[in-house]
Amino acid sequence: MDSPLGITRFCAVCGVGGCAQCRVMTSWTRAAIGALGEDLAVEHLCSLGMRVVERNWRCRYGELDVIAVDTAARAVVFVEVKTRTGDGFGGLAQAVTPQKVRRLRRLAGLWLAGQDEHWAAVRIDVIGVRLGGRVPVIHHLEGVA
Repeated sequence: MDSPLGITRFCAVCGVGGCAQCRVMTSWTRAAIGALGEDLAVEHLCSLGMRVVERNWRCRYGELDVIAVDTAARAVVFVEVKTRTGDGFGGLAQAVTPQKVRRLRRLAGLWLAGQDEHWAAVRIDVIGVRLGGRVPVIHHLEGVA
């Protein structure tokens, strides 16, 4: 069964998108795993009533994974998505260092400078997507900066 975003629902055995793919999960590229995580994060944000305004915004200083608007809070939300297939690289807290938060703030400021619209609040969230179990697990940390 597909989600509203066209994402195939996950196999109950492998947790990664269909039994045919569970045999080749170890051969997935980092980019494919990251893209799947971002798709799941966007689906999660939409389920919370947020409107995604941009994905993978890039400038010469880096990239913002997802930019969304939380209309209930009248806030623009910059979302860093971290997708993991295991615990080998640490958890969500270890993935977003103070240096990473500074970079996200800088990128958010650059994106905001190019916008005509203004928001009551600006927020940086982190969404961690854990693949590899029976179902993906999503952790959403709001307002990390």
